Parts: sequence; structure tokens; C-alpha cells
Amino acid sequence: MTQSDDTKRTGADRAGKRSSGDAPGRKRSGVKRFLVIAAVVLAVGLAVAAAGAAALYSWASKDLPGFTRITDYTPPLVTTVYARDGRVLGYFYKEKRFLVTLDQMPAYLPKAFLAAEDSGFYQHEGVDLTAISRAFFKNLQAGHVVQGGSTITQQVIKSLLLTPEKSYTRKLKEAILAYRLEKHLTKDEILTIYLNQIFFGSRAYGVEAAARVYFGAHVEHLTLAQSALLAGLPKAPSRYSPFNDQEAAKARQRYVLGRMLEQGWIGREQHDAALAEPLVFKSMEDPSWRQGAYYLEEVRRRLIDRFGEDVVYNAGLHVNTAVDLAHQVAAERAVRQGLIASAKRRGWNGPVRHIEPDAYQTFMDEQAVMPEALEAGEWMEVLVTSVDKGGATVKVGSFDGSMDVSTMGWCRTPDPKKAPEDVPKVKDATRVLAPGDVVWASIVEVPEAYYMGAEKLPPLSLALERQPDVEGALVSMEPDTGDVVALVGGYGFSKSQFNRATQARRQPGSAFKPIVYSTAMDNGFTPASIVLDAPIVYQDYINDKLWKPENFEGVFYGPTLLRTALVKSRNLVTIRVAMRLGIEKIIQRARDMGLESEFPPDLSVSLGSSPVTPINMAQAYSAFARLGTTVRPRLILRVTSAWNEEMYASEPEFADAISPQTAYIMTSLLKEVVRDGTGWRARVLKRPVAGKTGTTNNEQDAWYCGFAPYLLSIVYVGFDQLTPMGKWETGSRAASPIWVSYRQAVEANYPVRDWAQPPGVVMARVDAENGLLAGPGTEKSYFLPFKAGTQPTEVSQAPGDGSGAAPGGSSGEDLLKQIY
Repeated sequence: MTQSDDTKRTGADRAGKRSSGDAPGRKRSGVKRFLVIAAVVLAVGLAVAAAGAAALYSWASKDLPGFTRITDYTPPLVTTVYARDGRVLGYFYKEKRFLVTLDQMPAYLPKAFLAAEDSGFYQHEGVDLTAISRAFFKNLQAGHVVQGGSTITQQVIKSLLLTPEKSYTRKLKEAILAYRLEKHLTKDEILTIYLNQIFFGSRAYGVEAAARVYFGAHVEHLTLAQSALLAGLPKAPSRYSPFNDQEAAKARQRYVLGRMLEQGWIGREQHDAALAEPLVFKSMEDPSWRQGAYYLEEVRRRLIDRFGEDVVYNAGLHVNTAVDLAHQVAAERAVRQGLIASAKRRGWNGPVRHIEPDAYQTFMDEQAVMPEALEAGEWMEVLVTSVDKGGATVKVGSFDGSMDVSTMGWCRTPDPKKAPEDVPKVKDATRVLAPGDVVWASIVEVPEAYYMGAEKLPPLSLALERQPDVEGALVSMEPDTGDVVALVGGYGFSKSQFNRATQARRQPGSAFKPIVYSTAMDNGFTPASIVLDAPIVYQDYINDKLWKPENFEGVFYGPTLLRTALVKSRNLVTIRVAMRLGIEKIIQRARDMGLESEFPPDLSVSLGSSPVTPINMAQAYSAFARLGTTVRPRLILRVTSAWNEEMYASEPEFADAISPQTAYIMTSLLKEVVRDGTGWRARVLKRPVAGKTGTTNNEQDAWYCGFAPYLLSIVYVGFDQLTPMGKWETGSRAASPIWVSYRQAVEANYPVRDWAQPPGVVMARVDAENGLLAGPGTEKSYFLPFKAGTQPTEVSQAPGDGSGAAPGGSSGEDLLKQIY
């Protein structure tokens, strides 16, 4: 080994020894430097991240909406209208949603939704990071979105505050708002909002609407099985709807029940029982626009006038009305039957349409009906296949039917000179029908074989019908309060939504006369006053024409008792009374009684020429029924908010109109109209009732205004376009049968009541010929009321002695001179 090698080796050894001795110190120093550097980097990174997060948060927080829409939760809700007994008359809404609180739900219903959507709801603070991470990896693994990480709080935020766009920006804003919302509302409040807000498909929003739509039940009656099925719907309402796919809906129900079992919210026994429970899917019937459609529509119009359309359709009002559904059903039936009868009195107007033989099968396929759907009294369109003198054979879907000629008797051609019953009935069916005619028919009887499943079915027994083109209205009100218990505005709401009870202004004709005569009772006349019934010619200076009014019969009766003039509805007597009074006094009386019309200063007003609505006529007649004061008809009794806060309450509105004495006298005379005059059909009730018919020129309008102390009912009949109904379609024939039919159905609901005679009224029996006190020679007399001191004092000596009671104590002869 050379010196140099030795030296190198020795140097190397020394160097090696020095390196080995310094290693621990150097390592500690390096690690320390690394940690410092790493800490600095981490700190900088965290600072940058925090700054970035802060900047991101600051950026995302800009223009975030406030919580007013949530903390003052007012979702679009269904307005519910109730009848007086609490039954639902109908609904108004844009979104079908009913507000319910957690304590109105079975305990397992909210848990079912938590199991399906957010089982950690009561643990997180609005955002569930674990759920978000889980969803992220599952979606990453699947390659598409299979699971969401949104909490119920986030879903509330998304539904009420944010747009439905899918972006990271919206998700970040949603998370921020969800966290903030949890600081403003309790968990129960957020869950309540969620359960009332979510969409379930089939136009149902919220759990109450969903319960009604899918199970025909209220939410408090839902079973666990039903609750679990509903909880599975919000994820995809259309896909999981049991109306679209029951298997898919059942699969979601199994998932929800399984999740509830995993969470320990139900036991195995409950889980298995719920899975085994048969589910029947049916929707709760919506009564809207069926029974009482015209009443409901009038309520809707009045609510909008008071609260505005947005409130009515979105605020979830609870509206209590005065309608009595028993009255309403009876009134609608009476109006329909009366209008059909009126139409039939005008004879046959031909088939609905006529089809050729090659179209027969198509028609029968379209009209297919099931045997169990056939019911006596039901109407349907039928096809005439053959006709002979004795009747017609028809097809009702796939069934055969027969119409005997006896059901076609009314199809006679009207004779304007004869009453309908005086025109011979049709006795040959070929004069009415032909093969290929499509006509309306009613089922007279359904043979038992149709319900027994027999293979060979006998023909259905049918009667020929016609739908009326004439229209009508009925308003019925309790005078004590003004409660309108029934309101019908036409033959059928589906046919025409025009409400003739409240919107049609028509001339009341002779139904206005009691207003004239009530004015007379306060201006010197009495029921025993004598007025001449004779021709009169009146110069109408306003319209520059002569007016020659006549009585309906075209007959003049000479000197007439005022009582008889009203009972027999004598036009010429009424005009003479109006001339004596002055038309201004009559117009003022009409206004005092609440009538709303133009009332030109013309004598024709006394015969009811100024148009009014039936409901307004009810208000005027209430002065008679109430013995002096009118009451405004009221339909809406009370309105409360969705939170049961009172928004409106009505009280009966009374107004002084006439004195009790005048009212009693007029009511007594109107009872005479029923007993002995044009209102005779009402005698069938065998109760104290009063009323007055009304018929206008050319029988364009027919009225009957009848009442008892407990119930006042107004009936109107006429064409929408002012068209004559035919000479015989008077108030007595066209309108009063409807009134009687309705009142027969409801009268038993009230005890018998008569009007109490007020102080200042005396009764006297008078001679029907001269108005004097009935005497030994009186052949016919009336027991009439008088204001004390105005009753006749002279006794009639012999029939037709020429004397008579007159206003202001004048003799009958003096009176004739004054007003002829």
C-alpha cells in the first residue's frame, strides 16, 4: 500500500468517523425544517382555502332571498265553502292544498317521510355532509345521479326560495340558506312546511290533499301502509303514482317501510302488517259545481268582490254559508221539473239530431252503458230504430228500449186560442218520430233481469222527453235572518252559468202590485175601498204614445173591492189607484222596500214594468213576511283564514219599510190571493201562506212570490231572450207549480206559524159587493183587516145597493168621480 493510499484511507476513515458522529443532529435539524416548511405551507394553504371559502361564501351569499316567505308561510291553499250543516259545498283553488299541522297527523306519517327523505333531520343543522358524501360516491360509482343528498330543510329552501335549476351555485346557496333557516325556525316548523308544500302528483299538494286524492280520506285517518306509500311519491310523483303504476308505487312503499324498520321507528310486526295491508286507491269526491252550483258561483263572486281573486283562490279561506242542502236539492228538482213541464206545454220541438243507418253502430258504441248504471228516472240520448203508430223501438247503447205513444201525448201542436190541456193528445207516434232520430228519453222502469245478469234482456221501458229552452230561477230565504237557504239560477249550471236568481233583471208584472196597494193603505184606501174596473186610455208624454192597458182576461168588472182587485190581479183598478196616489209615492215605497231599479215616473211602473232580480224581489217581500221591516238576503255568514282567524262575519241587516199595520193588512190580502185568487195552488200546503203571481206582457215573464213567517220563496220563469212563452204560461201556471213543489218538500222542517195581529188593526166582515159592513141581506162577504178607525161603519142593507166604502170616508159614487 503506498503512502498516498494509506493517507487516503486514513483520511477516509477520519471522515467516516466524523460523519457518523454528526448524523442525529443533522436529521433532527432537517425534520424540523421540513415541519416548519410544511406548517407554513399548510397555514398558507388553510389561509388561502379559508380566504377562498370566505370569498366563495361571500359571493354565494350575495342577493340571497330573505326568509319572509318561509317564516310567514302562506302557500297557495284551497278555499273551502261549507253549507250551514258543515258539509262541503265546494272548493276554489289554483293548487289543491289543505293546511294541516303535525298534531293533526298520525305519528308515523312524518316518520315515513323522514325515513324516505332525511332520516337524520333532527340531528343535522340544515345540511347533512355525510349524506352528501354518500350520495357523491354512489353517483360517481353509478356514472349518473342515483341519490340526492338534500335534506328536508334544503328541499323547503329549494321549493320556496330558489329556482329549480341544477347548478353548483344554486346548491351552495341552498346549503347556506338551509343552515340559516335552522336558526330561525324549529325542526317541527320546518317539517310542517315541508309536509304541506310538497307535490304528490294528480294535482295534489301537501299530505292532506294527497290523502284525499289517493285514498279518499283525511290525513288523520291514514294507516301506516298508506302513509308509507305517500312518503314514496315526492321522489317521482308521476313514476310512482299508483294510478299509473301500482307495482312501482308498492316498491317505493316497501323501501319506506324498510327504512322505518332500520331506524327503529316501527317494529317488525308493524312492518309486516303494513306490507300485507291491501291498498284501495280512490279519490275523495269533489262536490264543487254539482249540487248547489249556482249558489256556489254566487258565493265565489261575492268573495272576490270583498277579498280579491288572489285571496279567494290561494288563501285557504273557510267560508260558512246559509245554504241548506235539503232545501237546495228540493229547489233544483222543482225548477228542473217545472221548466220541463213548461217546455212540454209548447209541444214537440224535434229530435236532438238525425243520423243515417251507417252511423247507427258508432252512436251505439259511444252511448254504451252498463246495466247497473241504469236507473228509473234517469235521462239519456237514445236512437230510434223503428216507429209505428203505437210507439217506437230504440237503442240505449247495446240495449233495446221501447217508447209507448202514451208517453208522447204532450207532443201536440199548440193552439194559441186553447189551453194546452184542451188540445187533443198525440195518438200516432209516426207523427213525432222517425228511424234515425236521436232523442232524449227517461227510464220509466228497469226490469229485474238487468240486475240478475240474465243473458236475454227485455226492452227498457222509456218515455220521450225534451230538454227545455225556457229558463227560470228560485230564491228561498228565511225572513227572520235573511239566510238564503236555496238559490237556483237556471235549468242546469253545466248548460248555462248565467245566474238568473241574482243577475237576470226581469219585469215582475203583477207581483209588483202589493207594493202599489201597500202605498194605498197608507194614503186613504182600505181593503174595502171601491174602485172602478173599466177601460182607460193614458197619454204617455215621455214616450209620446197612447197606452191602453187591459186585464188579462180582456173583461171589465165595474166597481170592484180593492181586496178583490188584488186577489184577482185586476190591472185597470191598479192603474186607477196609482193615478190617485201619484206614481212618485209608489216609486218611493218600492225603494223603501229595497227594490233596485230605474223606476221611470210612468204609470206602467204600477204594473211591474221596471225590471228587478228575483233575489231583490225577495228583499222587498220580506217587508210583508216580517210585518214591516226588510232584511237583506245573505249567503255568506262567516269567513275565517287558514289559521282560523275571523276575516268577516255577517249580521242580519234590517231596515224599516212600512208600518206593522200596513204590513199585516197586505199579508192578510195576500193570504186571500192564495185562498181565492191566482195563488190557489199553494192551498195544497194547508198552512197559512201568502203570495202573489206576476205575468208580463205577452207572457214573457212569469213569477210567483210566496211566503210564510218562516220562509219566503221567489220563483221566476222566462226565456233569456225576451220571447213570449205562450198565452197560458202565466205566473199561476208556469211559476207557482215550481214554488209548490219545492215548498212541499221542505215545509215539514218548520212548525206551523201565522202572523200575529199587531195593535192598531181591527177585523170586520164586509159585503163583497159594496164594501160596507155585512148585513142581513149580504150574499157574499169577506173578513178583512183595517187600521183602527178606517173600518166601515155603515151596514149593507141589500145586495147591490150601490153604496160603498171609499178612501177618506167618501162614498163609492164620490170615489168613482175622483179617479175615473
